[in-house]
Amino acid sequence: MQFRQQALDKLRSPEDLELPARLARPQGWLVLSVTLVVMAAASVWAVTGSVVTTVGAPAVLTHGQGGYVLQSPVTGQVTRVLAEEGDRLEAGAPVLEVRAAEGRTLVRAVEAGRVGALAVDVGAVLRTGADVAAVEKVTDEDSPLYATVYVPAGKASEVRVGDPVDLTVQSAPASRYGVLRGEVTSVERRAQSAGRIASFLGDARLAARLTEDGAPVAVTVSPVRSPSTRSGYAWSTEDGPPFRLDSMTWATASVRVADQHPVDWLLP
Repeated sequence: MQFRQQALDKLRSPEDLELPARLARPQGWLVLSVTLVVMAAASVWAVTGSVVTTVGAPAVLTHGQGGYVLQSPVTGQVTRVLAEEGDRLEAGAPVLEVRAAEGRTLVRAVEAGRVGALAVDVGAVLRTGADVAAVEKVTDEDSPLYATVYVPAGKASEVRVGDPVDLTVQSAPASRYGVLRGEVTSVERRAQSAGRIASFLGDARLAARLTEDGAPVAVTVSPVRSPSTRSGYAWSTEDGPPFRLDSMTWATASVRVADQHPVDWLLP
């Protein structure tokens, strides 16, 4: 009862009514101000900011028409190699001489192009249909390069003509020269088998590597031309590499498929 009486006396005391009310401490006002500023900044970013969505995939630089694998039409032994890697050949130009049962036979280029790789040497014994050389279908060294990007089939539907592309070229380290700028010019809607890729690139091993995780979709990318660089193409750096790019060079592509405002994620 004593404690109850003390509580009643305190309530009756008029002095307590004259004490100032403290709404919040200064530290509380500081925390509230910071929270409001952060929320306002997040709201502005959600409306005006953007998040980039990209699709990454392996790519190969070519002259657009691809290449082919030259095969031996006969069984026999190679007695002479008449072409070297890098040589430009006309259609029908001799590449190898083979001593077969029927006599000496010349293995000739099927179409005009540049010898990318020779698979045999003098003394090699060939069977009919054996691969002897990879030939790229290009007759003019000044013809523009293209990048064939092999996008996983599950992501190909996101890629559109006109999408910007950044290419990290194997022979030009990005840490030093930056990335090669490009733009999507065509998208195939059907996945490609290893055989079809090998037929286009003229390289069965590269085709097997590109199809390890399934049949991809081929996307053609045109690098942006620039007369002010040694390579003839635009890079993320001012000058890019101080040399020309070679065809059949490996690269990694990053296709910019969408820019979205964060607020779009909240809308139906």
